[in-house]
Amino acid sequence: MKKIRLGRTDLMVTKTSFGALPIQRVDFDYAKLLLRKAYEGGMNYFDTARMYSDSEEKIGYSLADVRDKIIISTKTHAKDPKGIEDHLHTSLTNMKTDHIDIYQLHLAKQVYRPGEEDGLYDAMVKAKEQGKIGYIGLTAHSVDVALGAARSGLYDTVQFPLNHLSSPKDLSLIEEAKKNDVGIIAMKGLSGGLITNASLSFAFLRQFDNVVPIWGIQWEHELDEFLELEKNPPELDEKMKAAIQKDQEELSGEFCRSCGYCLPCPADIDIPQAARMMFLLRRMPWQVYITPEWKAKMEKIRDCINCGACKSRCPYGLNTPELLKKNLEDYEQFYAEHAHLVEK
Repeated sequence: MKKIRLGRTDLMVTKTSFGALPIQRVDFDYAKLLLRKAYEGGMNYFDTARMYSDSEEKIGYSLADVRDKIIISTKTHAKDPKGIEDHLHTSLTNMKTDHIDIYQLHLAKQVYRPGEEDGLYDAMVKAKEQGKIGYIGLTAHSVDVALGAARSGLYDTVQFPLNHLSSPKDLSLIEEAKKNDVGIIAMKGLSGGLITNASLSFAFLRQFDNVVPIWGIQWEHELDEFLELEKNPPELDEKMKAAIQKDQEELSGEFCRSCGYCLPCPADIDIPQAARMMFLLRRMPWQVYITPEWKAKMEKIRDCINCGACKSRCPYGLNTPELLKKNLEDYEQFYAEHAHLVEK
């Protein structure tokens, strides 16, 4: 499997790598099946986070015996040095290791620097000096923060959402990171599942020699697809470029990437699915959504108490309550037009 040096680090990571957020949704044995198959298929880089419930434990359970042959990154969302220390201790314990190859400040709202009052960057340096982490990274959903981190000289890696729907400004991060020898870890390669043709995003990201996509994998058939794409990388030809343009036209404007940071909802609204329903109905087999169960789920949007929690947590700055209302209106119209076509 093709490997590249990740920025200024000495880490040679597989160009096709494993994003472990989705394995928190499956049991330990199924997670092990996925992780071992990925490893045996050639993947050597696995990315997770303290925030991803038990995904770290599943990596430890599945891959501890080959720890010296893999590269692990995880993330801390701590707000102070003690929190970073506690998170790091938990991550090391969960993954049954004495060091983390890349330790990342998660969902950064700013570029954290040495000597600042919050002490976050200094805590990362201390952990590195203690040998508990190898390299310091940052993850962001704001392109301005990501660009600032890439230019700062302080971070070895930057993790950011990148795919063929990315704006020109988002894509400028790739060249900026290359200038500064910073490794780019691409999350959201399938834009939370709205990109339905994985080969398009695979080929698009493959053209950048300093970008390592971490594909979020929950099911074996998804893993099989990426392993096959790695064996026979598709060429970004004119046909693919036309398909990419079609995706860009259909998914223009604001849309939910299904990251789930808006949850939990006090009104028990399934925000990530409900907030992108208008796209799901038109890009997926719509019959699965025209059911009494889904109708009841969508109608829960009317129970919104306008607490504003989802909006404040959204890393993309979406007006989530307004987006939910628009999707409910769209859903009800679509339901009225199509429900009679579903077999009873």
